Amino acid sequence: MLLKILLPLMTATVLITADYVRPPPRKTLHFPWDSKSSSHPQQVHISLAGDKHIRVSWITSDSSSPSLVEYGTSPGKYNFKGHGDTTSYSYLLYSSGSIHHTVIGPLEHNTVYYYRCGGQGPEQSFKTPPTEFPITFAVAGDLGQTGWTKSTLDHIKLCEYDVHLLPGDLSYADYIQSGWDTFGELVQPLASARPWMVTQGNHEKENIPFFKDGFESYNARWKMPYEESGSTSNLYYSFEVAGAHVVMLGSYTDYDENSDQYNWLKADLSTLDRKKTPWLLALFHVPWYNSNNAHQGEGDKMMGAMEPLLHAAGVDIIFAGHVHAYERTKRVYNGKSDPCGVVHVTIGDGGNKEGLAHKYKDPSPEWSVFHEASFGHGELKIVNSTHAFWSWHRNDDDEPVRSDEVWITSLMSSGCDPKDNKEAREVLWSP
Repeated sequence: MLLKILLPLMTATVLITADYVRPPPRKTLHFPWDSKSSSHPQQVHISLAGDKHIRVSWITSDSSSPSLVEYGTSPGKYNFKGHGDTTSYSYLLYSSGSIHHTVIGPLEHNTVYYYRCGGQGPEQSFKTPPTEFPITFAVAGDLGQTGWTKSTLDHIKLCEYDVHLLPGDLSYADYIQSGWDTFGELVQPLASARPWMVTQGNHEKENIPFFKDGFESYNARWKMPYEESGSTSNLYYSFEVAGAHVVMLGSYTDYDENSDQYNWLKADLSTLDRKKTPWLLALFHVPWYNSNNAHQGEGDKMMGAMEPLLHAAGVDIIFAGHVHAYERTKRVYNGKSDPCGVVHVTIGDGGNKEGLAHKYKDPSPEWSVFHEASFGHGELKIVNSTHAFWSWHRNDDDEPVRSDEVWITSLMSSGCDPKDNKEAREVLWSP
């Protein structure tokens, strides 16, 4: 009865207005019931948690299972241990298991560690990122749980990557909380072996007016290093890895100049040492530069508030999702090409259940370099302080096909140091 009352409210919050017709997607994956002991660690994934530290997250059915991670550099030999905390949540008729988050470290860079969760689970392993270039990021957004999702994940597994970046729309559970559980099981083989750094999309919101605030499931399950980066919200944070500073922003939380997110971002960017981190990346869900007919104008307000700030800081590349297709721009700022602007990449093509967005503006804007409505993933290899190689790999007949590639030169090596720009200094360092 409760679901019948709430269903219209729930549906109203997730309607997506669009004038394009998506093609039939591959079927949603089926996950057969698998009997496990109540203390068996499930949905294991890891994330970066400050310098030389990793957060290990997992779920158990048993509330008394310890938030313990034992780990070491040799199989079966756990010379170190870390203790964490446990949370849980209820959502209508659903109650989550015990969600464990344990930070371990300090860890050596570029090293394989073997670990087990809860004092008894099967042995897992992960590799920590390097401390210097080169470093490789796998990038894919709007994943979902379809046959195309599995194809994308299989292709990412073949990539020799160090960190996965996901610009929102993870599980597509869309209020059906068991969908978060199946997503956790689906991505565990990859997400337990390399850090997955994620931000939220519209499908994470799951708010119910008068009953539930947004992002409850997402925040409980996918805890990111927001506290470690001085943020007060799991919806926006930053981290550093090798020589890159990465800012993860929230398209669905306040972002105007008086907001906590804006003030946090300004403080975060104003303290950067670009000699230490010559590459600056940003991720959020709704794209600002988009020549696809889908979701036109949805990012305009956020762009109006935050684009001057990111431009002033000298952001090199921005990754977004939301539009279920791929697109790459020239360096652009304020609606037109700019040699000191940002390369924008829309990569909301991970495999979601809603299908692809095929229709684009004709003619294309002058700043759009390449676009295609296909599922796939991207790889960003930052070779050194001046050059990075970006490639997008289409899922073509289940084979990863490199369909777009480009060498990108960092702004710091291109005469675009924000400290040499008076306007940038005023935007970034003014009170």
